[in-house]
Amino acid sequence: MNGSVYDFPIGLQSYEGSPQWNNKGDNAWQLIATTMVCLQSVPGLVILYGSMVKKKWAVNSAFMAFYAFAMVLLCWVLWAHNMAFGRNMGPLVGRPHTALSHAYLLQQSRTDYVPRADFVFYQFGFAAITVILLAGSLLGRMNFYAWMMFVPLWLTFSYTVGAFTIWGNGFLEKYIIDYAGGFVIHLSSGVAGFTAAYWVGPRHSRDRQHFPPNNIIHMLGGAGFLWLGWTGFNGGTPFAASRIPALAIVNTHLCTATSLLVWLSLDMIVYKKSSVIGAVQGMITGLVCITPGAGLVEPWGALVMGVMSGSVPWYTMMVLHRRSAFFQSVDDTLAVFHTHAVAGVLGGVLSGILAKPNLLRMMYTTPNYYSPGLFYGFFGGDVFLGLKQVGYQLVGAGFITAWNAIVTSLICILISRFVDLRMDEEDLEIGDDAVHGEEAYALWGDGEKLPRTLRSLHLSPKLPSIFRRLV
Repeated sequence: MNGSVYDFPIGLQSYEGSPQWNNKGDNAWQLIATTMVCLQSVPGLVILYGSMVKKKWAVNSAFMAFYAFAMVLLCWVLWAHNMAFGRNMGPLVGRPHTALSHAYLLQQSRTDYVPRADFVFYQFGFAAITVILLAGSLLGRMNFYAWMMFVPLWLTFSYTVGAFTIWGNGFLEKYIIDYAGGFVIHLSSGVAGFTAAYWVGPRHSRDRQHFPPNNIIHMLGGAGFLWLGWTGFNGGTPFAASRIPALAIVNTHLCTATSLLVWLSLDMIVYKKSSVIGAVQGMITGLVCITPGAGLVEPWGALVMGVMSGSVPWYTMMVLHRRSAFFQSVDDTLAVFHTHAVAGVLGGVLSGILAKPNLLRMMYTTPNYYSPGLFYGFFGGDVFLGLKQVGYQLVGAGFITAWNAIVTSLICILISRFVDLRMDEEDLEIGDDAVHGEEAYALWGDGEKLPRTLRSLHLSPKLPSIFRRLV
C-alpha cells in the first residue's frame, strides 16, 4: 500500500501517530468532551427548540439550530478560528486564516498536550452553541433567508471578537476570569439575541399571547442533552484529564440542581404550581451561572451560585420583565436575555468574588494575572485585590454587552437592505408549511384544548376508536 502508514516500521508508526508531547489520556478525554459539547446543539437544542415552541413552528425552530451548526463549522475552519485564536491583527481580533491543513491540525495545541485539531473542534462546539442559543430569541417569526445570512456575519464580526479579547490574545485576556464562557458565550448570546429580536420585530400577536410547547416530554429530553452535555462543556475547558475538570464537573451539576430546585420552589410559592418549563429555565440559568467559574470555585461556592442563579433570573423574568415597558417592547421568544445574559453576568461577577487563589494557579499554569476572588481577598487581608478583580469582571461584561449590541444592530440593518428580517403576516399565520412546506405532526391543534362541543363529538361511541384516542 504505497504512501500509507503500513509502509513504515512498527516503531515509527507509533511515534508518528502519537508523538511524545501527545498525552493519550488528555487526548481521549478531550475528544469525548468535544462530542458532548456538540451533542448539546445537535440534537440537544434542536429537540429543545422544536418541542418548546408552538406546533406550527416546530420544524422552523429546530431547523434554525440545525442549519447554524453546519454553517458555523464551515466558517470556523475557513477563517473564524484564527480570528478568535490566531495571530494578532490588533487588540480585538486575530488574522483570518484557514484551519484546514494537516500540518496545522496535527501539531501540538498551544500549551496543551493534545493535537491542535482537538482545540479547533472543541472551540467550534462553543461557537456553534453560542449562535444557536441566540436563535432562541428569534423563534417564530424570523425570515429563514435572513437567518442564513445572519449566522456567518454574526460569527465573524461579533463572536470572534469576544473570544479573542477574553480567551485569545486580546486586551482583556490577562484580566477577566471566564473559565468556560459566561461572557464569551452566554452574555454574548443573550445580548445579541435580545438586540436582534428588537430589529426583527415581534411574533404574530396571537402567537405572542398563546405559545404553548408542542411536546413537553421531548422538551425535557432536549434539556437532558443540554444538562449532561455540560459535563463536556465545563469538563473539557482545561484540555487535560486532571483535578480541575473533575472539580468543574461536580460544581456544574451542584449549581444546576440547586438552581432548578430554587426556581421550582419560587414558582410553587408564588404561582402555586410546579412548572416544568420553569424547571427547565432554572436548569439553564444554573448551567450558565457556574460556567465562568466552574473549575475555580469550591463546591460550597457552586451551591451559592445555584441559589443566586435560581432566584435572580427568576425575578428579572417573572417580575421585572412584566413590569418593564422596555422588556415588554422586545419579543424575546425563549427569554434568552434572562437565562443567558443575566445569568452570565451574575456568574461572572460571582466568579470574581468566589474564585479561589490556588485553583486559579492550578488552572492557569502560565504567569497568573488574575487576582483572588473578593471573598478570599477579604479573609486574606487584601480586599483591594478582590475588589479589583470584581471591577475587571464588570469591565469585561460591559465590553461584551456594548460590542454585541452595536455589531448585532449593524448586521441586522445590513441584512434588512437585502431581505426582510421578519416573515410576512400570511406566513406568520401558517408557520412551518409556509416556510418549509413541511409540518412536524400530522395531528390537530397547537397545544390548545378542544372546544367542549368538539370534545363531546370526538368522544362519541359512533366514531372509530382511532379518532377517539386523538382527544
